[in-house]
Amino acid sequence: METKTNRLFFIDAMRAWAILMMLQGHFIDGLLDPIFRDRENIVFNIWLYFRGITAPVFFTVSGFIFTYLLIRVPQKGFDNPRVKKGIKRGLQLLLIGYLLRMNLFGFLSGNIYDSFYLVDVLHCIGLSILALIGVYLLTIQKKKYLFPLLLLSITILLFLFEPLYKQWSFSFLPDAIANYFTKANGSVFTIIPWLGYATLGGFFSILFTQFKNYRYLYPVAITLASFVGFTLILYSSDGFVYLHKLTGIELFKLIEMNNYLFIRLGDVFVVFAVFMLLRQFMMNKTVLKIGASTLSIYVIHFIILYGSFTGLGLYRFFNHSLNPMIVISGAILFMVACTYLALKYHQHETEVKANISLGMNYTKNKGMELYSAGKQIFKEILVKVRLFLDRVFKPAK
Repeated sequence: METKTNRLFFIDAMRAWAILMMLQGHFIDGLLDPIFRDRENIVFNIWLYFRGITAPVFFTVSGFIFTYLLIRVPQKGFDNPRVKKGIKRGLQLLLIGYLLRMNLFGFLSGNIYDSFYLVDVLHCIGLSILALIGVYLLTIQKKKYLFPLLLLSITILLFLFEPLYKQWSFSFLPDAIANYFTKANGSVFTIIPWLGYATLGGFFSILFTQFKNYRYLYPVAITLASFVGFTLILYSSDGFVYLHKLTGIELFKLIEMNNYLFIRLGDVFVVFAVFMLLRQFMMNKTVLKIGASTLSIYVIHFIILYGSFTGLGLYRFFNHSLNPMIVISGAILFMVACTYLALKYHQHETEVKANISLGMNYTKNKGMELYSAGKQIFKEILVKVRLFLDRVFKPAK
């Protein structure tokens, strides 16, 4: 069915799973009392490990979906309608990312707090989409293999050299720009190395497009993804130790000391394998709707949990103060509430946008009326002031 409809249902299901894991991860991490964060507890360790998988999967799937849609159309370069849509989408995500960090009370009083300039998931995904478009435009008119080769190269280079550039302060840049490259000021995510997962997703999507009609696509893809994934998880650290001993290059030792990128890359491969294996069970309409509503779900969860615009979120009142029983129950309710509100929004999206448009037009018309009335009053005042001045300073005869 996936081949005939050109839709990869397992990708939508992966996106739904990733956004739900992000919701519970943010909720539990933000509200669980530190006294219960016991690394000796096997349950907490399992939760912590799976929480670390969420972001790599989310970035990879985002890159996969955008690139998959980008290369499906026959038009090339700027003639591709997906280029314009992608640029618009990337800029929209950047704008929403900043809006979610805005404090309206501070803004109305003339203050923009430093947290407004911090970079989060939406900023990085928006910029990743723009980067994917840039790579596409640079390579698409050249040899066919250049686009996927450059995407894979970006992933490998960003992951290999992460121990070096993560030490840079980027102090020569304004903080608002430096926050995209360093966590020193408090950014949660940075474009490097996280762009690497998005470019990897783009590379995956090209492979799926190239072999979409291959009879054994899924058996081969599942086998390869499983093999590569478990190899990276279990043996990548030892591999870098061996490379360091073999070459003496210090970089390989630095990678092994904090080898989270390649291990998480292995996790991504394994997650892809699992969802491809279970793809026949991934066609539930609600799951697919959740996968298509990730942006709305993310925005709603940010407002409820972190108090975007007002600062009155759950994080403010229950920050690191809840016990496991309450926080787990709360996380489930939180996922259900955010998902329900997002699906309800999409159900009435046309009506909501129409009402917003009417409201904006009404405001605009009223504003123009007030402007015209004010302009006329201002003219009349000027005329009266001028007559008054003429009388006061009229030369005596």
